[in-house]
Amino acid sequence: MVSKFWNAEIETMPRKKLEQLQIERLKKTVEIAMGSPFYAPKFKELSITPDSIKSIEDIRRFPFTTKNDLRSTYPFGIASISLDRVVRLHSSSGTTGNPTVILHTQRDLDEWADAMARSMYCIGLRNTDIIQNTSGYGMFTGGLGIQYAAERLGALTVPAGAGNSKRHVKFITDFGTTALHCIPSYANRLAAAFLEEGIDPRNTTVRTLIIGAEPHSEAQRKRIEELWGAKAYNNFGMSEMCGPGVAIECREQNGMHIWEDNYIVEILDPDTLQPVPEGEQGELVLTTLNREAMPLFRYRTRDLTSILPGDCPCGRTHKRLARFQGRSDDMMIVKGVNIYPIQIEKILMQFPQLASDYLITIETIDDNDEMTVEAELAQATDDYGLLRNLSKEITYRLKSEILITPIVKLVGKGVIPQSEGKAKRVNDLRKNF
Repeated sequence: MVSKFWNAEIETMPRKKLEQLQIERLKKTVEIAMGSPFYAPKFKELSITPDSIKSIEDIRRFPFTTKNDLRSTYPFGIASISLDRVVRLHSSSGTTGNPTVILHTQRDLDEWADAMARSMYCIGLRNTDIIQNTSGYGMFTGGLGIQYAAERLGALTVPAGAGNSKRHVKFITDFGTTALHCIPSYANRLAAAFLEEGIDPRNTTVRTLIIGAEPHSEAQRKRIEELWGAKAYNNFGMSEMCGPGVAIECREQNGMHIWEDNYIVEILDPDTLQPVPEGEQGELVLTTLNREAMPLFRYRTRDLTSILPGDCPCGRTHKRLARFQGRSDDMMIVKGVNIYPIQIEKILMQFPQLASDYLITIETIDDNDEMTVEAELAQATDDYGLLRNLSKEITYRLKSEILITPIVKLVGKGVIPQSEGKAKRVNDLRKNF
């Protein structure tokens, strides 16, 4: 009988035993990090040693780590081991300053591949699948992270890379691709590319999509599933933690299991940095437990989520993260109101008359903040009455959700500029915000 678990011992480990494993791995990680010029003096100042760790709660004694810390120590200032043991690095683009650099030993890469292979197995992928990857290969972790994991799974892998939708259409059609890894906005664009070729994406061989890297609403996920006639599973990863493979939904699709043998999970109030009760939204803070080259302690991800209470019917005991509601640094303050882009997406996706692309523009007009929401129509129409009524209904529902009245503009399909990477959802033109 084929197991539904990649590693049943780890995935179904009783909570007490799992927490004991975390304590053991945290001690080992502290020992490794004592070789880091960044962490060593901090640990000494706070009297943190492997022997001082008695419980998971001791993590609250540790200092936080931020993206600015990674940038200020660029390129190798947080490394815990000598570079002759490092076999690969990944980094961010660094468009707003120094990039963030993450280092890996061979063991780090092996554990990363195993974690993502476990994630793929969790959603039902097997060595009989053909997995097509639309992420870029290079410094971005989504390319090689998925590639090595799919190979670890034993699946036939199509390393198609980013962009060139017509090529993706051909590969899916010719190779019989059964699983697709892509960001949510590209899943929509690729479906449109199929339709332009006269092919209904629901009639392809694709039956599973792994989506992530962009905050997206449940309504957006449902729309993707309807477009493709396939299941779309939310996957979470970030370069600082390794890349894809940090957390993923199981086939129950009721929250992302975060692999706690690799991470200590905290949900904190982003302002007070104090823990919030289970089920309450806060900022996700992660500590790595299974890394050699560059372990990170209490890394502030800025992602907003919560721990879902209760057990999952799938039998996995690792905590489940709720769908991300955006990032603490993505919050817009308009007319004194805190607004997240995903709140607007949630409303727009309720209208079947709209396509998936939208753009939020904020600007100062006569000393007042004004928000304009442009949304693409799914089908062209010159029925003025229909457009007027649709615009009024969208405006009403948005006001009910975000408590201010935006200007709603309905535009033709393809009018909103598209990017090869993550979709740009907000254009803030204010000079002082």
